[in-house]
Amino acid sequence: MKVKVKCFSTLVKAEVCDYKGAMEHDVPDGATVKDVIDALSLPKEKIKIVFVNNKELSAETVLKEGDQIAFSPVTGGM
Repeated sequence: MKVKVKCFSTLVKAEVCDYKGAMEHDVPDGATVKDVIDALSLPKEKIKIVFVNNKELSAETVLKEGDQIAFSPVTGGM
């Protein structure tokens, strides 16, 4: 299934996860946010907030076709 991924600030990785536009990635049915983090080799210890379809959720959230995921690191005041 396809999901879209955005990363902000220090989590941006060219051609994997950008902040300008959500990048589409194929993941297996039943994949979780954590599976996406692992598949894209994102630094999980630096991810402070996870959004799925604009709602703050956990890394254990099971994804559906077309979901949009966004990752944010710790930023000032967090």
